[in-house]
Amino acid sequence: MDRKTLIYYFDLITVLTKKEIKVRYKNSALGYVWSIANPLMYAIIFYFVFKIVMKFNIKEYSLFLISGLFPWQWISNSITGGANSFIGNASLIKKVIFPRFFLPLAQVLNDAFHFIVSIPVIMVFLLFYHRVPSLNWFIYLPLMLIPTFLIAYGFSLLVASMNIFFRDFQYIIGLIMTLLFYLTPVFYDMSFVPKKYKNLVLINPFTPLITNWRELFMHNNLNFTNYALSILYSIIVLVIGFAVYKKLQVRFAEVI
Repeated sequence: MDRKTLIYYFDLITVLTKKEIKVRYKNSALGYVWSIANPLMYAIIFYFVFKIVMKFNIKEYSLFLISGLFPWQWISNSITGGANSFIGNASLIKKVIFPRFFLPLAQVLNDAFHFIVSIPVIMVFLLFYHRVPSLNWFIYLPLMLIPTFLIAYGFSLLVASMNIFFRDFQYIIGLIMTLLFYLTPVFYDMSFVPKKYKNLVLINPFTPLITNWRELFMHNNLNFTNYALSILYSIIVLVIGFAVYKKLQVRFAEVI
């Protein structure tokens, strides 16, 4: 692949990502606020239910919630939104020749951008609890972006490809993501999970990701066993996603 082609692809991905961001905020007066409103709303609900009503014994529970909900929102939005990446760009696929896998890529980059710009909100919660980010963030935060991006993109590519041929799949994936949300330690700690069910939670590919994001935000550190698992899961998902895409993409234009 020559330099001109690389520059063209980079510009194309940039344009597609900007388009996704503009569509997201089209006719929206509050814009960026909506990116953080959803996880903050969930944080308030879960705080009331589990901290006040059920009295979860978790210190700094609001920070605990936010540090899990924000990365989860990136993953969840990329996968559920990615289901329509190809269908929503049907006219583009039929008229223009370009790598189709750029479309879900733009969706994931869009959600990654919104996650990154939401990090200052997490920092506000840190300051509220008299915590400050350490210099480790400059190393660990980019490291964590890698497996999170790869697993979100792998799943997004997979569901986008399958949804073209089975349109109900977008609704199925919504149900699956709801189930996985409760199987992922987003609003509870792993210590709360009964021993006989821990393996079920641990085989969830999102568990090591979310627990490590929380470890970074709350303790300025990473669990490298969890990080290795995250990399492994993300590579497996990405390989499966591309395999399904490669098998199905030859028929995209005629089916879509």
